[in-house]
Amino acid sequence: MKRLVVLGGGTAGTMVVNKLRRRLDRRSWQITVVDRDDDHLYQPGFLFLPFGTYAPEQVVRKRHRFIPDGVDLVLAEIDRVAPDEKVVHLQDGRTLAYDYLVIATGTSPRPDQTPGMLGEEWRRSIFDFYTFDGSRALADALRRFDHGRLVVHVTEMPIKCPVAPLEFTFLADAHLRERGVRDRVELVFVTPLSGAFTQPIASAHLGSMLEERKILVEPDFMVERVDDEHKALVSYDEREVPFDLLVTVPLNMGADYVARSGLGDELNYVPVDKHTLLSTRYDTIFAVGDASDIPASKAGSVAHFAVDLFVENFVAHAAGRPMPHSFDGHANCFVESGDGKGLLIDFNYDTQPLPGKFPLPGVGPLSLLKETRANHLGKLAFRWIYWNVLLPGRYLPLPDHMSMTGKQVPAEPSTADAAVHI
Repeated sequence: MKRLVVLGGGTAGTMVVNKLRRRLDRRSWQITVVDRDDDHLYQPGFLFLPFGTYAPEQVVRKRHRFIPDGVDLVLAEIDRVAPDEKVVHLQDGRTLAYDYLVIATGTSPRPDQTPGMLGEEWRRSIFDFYTFDGSRALADALRRFDHGRLVVHVTEMPIKCPVAPLEFTFLADAHLRERGVRDRVELVFVTPLSGAFTQPIASAHLGSMLEERKILVEPDFMVERVDDEHKALVSYDEREVPFDLLVTVPLNMGADYVARSGLGDELNYVPVDKHTLLSTRYDTIFAVGDASDIPASKAGSVAHFAVDLFVENFVAHAAGRPMPHSFDGHANCFVESGDGKGLLIDFNYDTQPLPGKFPLPGVGPLSLLKETRANHLGKLAFRWIYWNVLLPGRYLPLPDHMSMTGKQVPAEPSTADAAVHI
């Protein structure tokens, strides 16, 4: 009997085991998934917890509920992988032998990697919202904050859900206006990028939205440390950005066991072929979702589109046949903009986000790179889709490859026009 071990029971790993359990003969394949605990977190919901849109219990469910019959769920910390022996070592001393391994342990914020970030001000005036505990603590801080300098900060790219810091900034602006204290708060967006986003057309559009809301932008800011005593971000070129309340996105890194196993790059992401997700070093190892080094957004939509193609590729590869599909880096993300509206962006490795209609030209019903109520409702509806369709591996009628249908190609603006500089 062949043995498939999947490391990580988050979004990508859960989809993989649900889809492959249906495709692989139970008499010939044993499937095991490993994760540290039984809590599955709906991470897109962390954005909404600080503003009270979701309650904490709405973003947590038991992991085992989404693991299908015929898949063994092992709850344990991973110590390391021995790829030459095809063995996974767990921290409790157990070992799991495999014929094929799928690494799906994602990426996590690492505030410990920036000097001063985890000082005395951590969870006092410095918060994150990329963790369950962080987003809940930030909710309390936001309720108390009614004047001063609110700084939203990105340490370095890549990060999980790269539009989330912008979404938080837009939602914070709306939240402060609703409370009647926006004119008492200076809102600043600090980014290592030269503009609001990684692609020029979207960067210009999102940058103009920041300008309209009187949100200052500090671009090209590579943070060297956090001055805990004076409450300021300090860059390598010695610029300083003071804050009263700092909402930071720490450096994101893959799991530490990846480094201990000799399988990762400097950020613990697994180098893979960006079209097949097969390891560049071992033909028995794949990495899916945020755990890989593919040059695509680390977002749930990328995991969804990639896993759909990965399943067919895995079945063919395990049977000794050429893999039939090539992933194009397709990403599809709603962007909350406050006041009950949102945008939608759709792009891939080669095509940046463009304006237009999605999924049908001229009809939509969703608009690309345009604030609409429908996009906001789509963002909220995704939570139900996530729990009931995406995780169980059910069919979702969206194309896995990005389509140019309904998209318009405008002239590209300069990203230099996309930010208001301090």
